[in-house]
Amino acid sequence: MGTRFEIRLAGSGGQGLILAGIILAEAAGIYEGKFVCQTQSYGPAARGGASKAEVVLSDAEIDYPKAIRPDVLLALNQKSLDLYLSDLKPDGLLIVDATLVPEVPLDKFIAIPFTQLARDLGREMVANIVALGSLAALTKAVTLDNLEKAVLARVPKGTEELNKKALEAGIDAAKPYAQEKVKKTEG
Repeated sequence: MGTRFEIRLAGSGGQGLILAGIILAEAAGIYEGKFVCQTQSYGPAARGGASKAEVVLSDAEIDYPKAIRPDVLLALNQKSLDLYLSDLKPDGLLIVDATLVPEVPLDKFIAIPFTQLARDLGREMVANIVALGSLAALTKAVTLDNLEKAVLARVPKGTEELNKKALEAGIDAAKPYAQEKVKKTEG
């Protein structure tokens, strides 16, 4: 049996999480040749209702396409954190949008202001790409080069430069946390 790595991206409809899940899955499957399954679900209303995308990565065939106990939970709003936190593995990685998630009931998590970083770039709608950059930098689930290729292949024509900047903003925002993880494993 192969190594299974489960990622759940959660937020509300309109935050671009379904697209983010597709991009992550394409980076892993198309550009890295991993086995991958991507699933998604929306709440009662597409915009504003609960939304999640799941990506399961493996080095062997995947027998069940949905995340059972995610290794990573990325929560872009408080409601999604409250709804899905209990599914996260006890030693899993929790990443939240510091702009929209004011209360985290755990001691160990990473809070990055994805929405504010996207606003600083002039388009709140790229918060999903900012978050993807951070997620990839923190988990190494896919290489940053392959993630960039997948982003640029998927985003609307004319927005490539903005999305590239959003990806870089997310990667840069994750660097202090990634270095912290390295220090802990070295010391």
